[in-house]
Amino acid sequence: MIVGSVRSGLAETLHPVVAVAVDESGSVVASLGDDLDREFFLRSAPKPLQAMVSQRNGAALGSEQLAIAASSHSAYPVHVAHVTDMLLGVGLDHEHLRCPPDRPSRAGADRLWVAKGRAGKERVFHNCSGKHAAMLRACVARGWSLEYTDPDHPLQREIVSAASEAAGRVVEPTGVDGCGIPTLRSDVTSLARIFSRLVNDSDYAEVTTAAARFTSLTVDGFRPEAVLARWVPCVVKGGAEGCIGLGLLEHGLAFAAKSWSGVSAPAVVALVELMVRVGVVPDYQRSQLAAIARPDVLGGGRPVGTLQPLAYE
Repeated sequence: MIVGSVRSGLAETLHPVVAVAVDESGSVVASLGDDLDREFFLRSAPKPLQAMVSQRNGAALGSEQLAIAASSHSAYPVHVAHVTDMLLGVGLDHEHLRCPPDRPSRAGADRLWVAKGRAGKERVFHNCSGKHAAMLRACVARGWSLEYTDPDHPLQREIVSAASEAAGRVVEPTGVDGCGIPTLRSDVTSLARIFSRLVNDSDYAEVTTAAARFTSLTVDGFRPEAVLARWVPCVVKGGAEGCIGLGLLEHGLAFAAKSWSGVSAPAVVALVELMVRVGVVPDYQRSQLAAIARPDVLGGGRPVGTLQPLAYE
């Protein structure tokens, strides 16, 4: 499948994209594109699974904290407050986080903290600090080393094991994500199968319910994932470099997409396109998803075209 940036009817930028849908058994039921076996780093997309492993190892998180653990948050005060409470609850503080110091990823959140006199980079502002805080709580509960970013750390080995079981294949070798945590490597079908496990396996029900109920904590309210969750009952999570996974709460089907250009918007276009083709998006919901299914391309601050599917294979 090719997604194109279109200006005045002429394709300017082409984004090769692959998308897949799997059923509750993990069997592929539909796909777009022909690179289903091509591997990539899943980045933040499997965070709900990572949060589940932390919870299973004693993180003892409430629903909103569990949503933060599965998040790529924007460091609004509500996000920072939850991460701080997660740490304080087990006698830790921001300096125990191993994610690098950063500024909030959303400009509005950044302005709020500057106005409060916190203009420097802080570990708690990193969009992955919720995941890191959950991992620290699990380490405290299990008596493990707090150097939890090591690929050979017991918690990271459990995450690889859980992801491999869900994906139906080994998801190694791992890489290093931007936050310092090992990032899983696999293909788009494996990512879809992980989300199938999230919505079909009772062991994952707690984190799935939390991430679906508190999407504004997991991805904030501005991203395409929030729009999807608003109109389609699902658990959804994107990752850097244009990958995204989604599991439907009502149908048990799961979807994943990857943009090989590394741009996230084409992956979302492909994901919605495949969901429509499979028949799980009613007409009204489809109309409400138009802004992410066919996003505008801006030129000079005004729409000059749309990002849309140009070909199917």
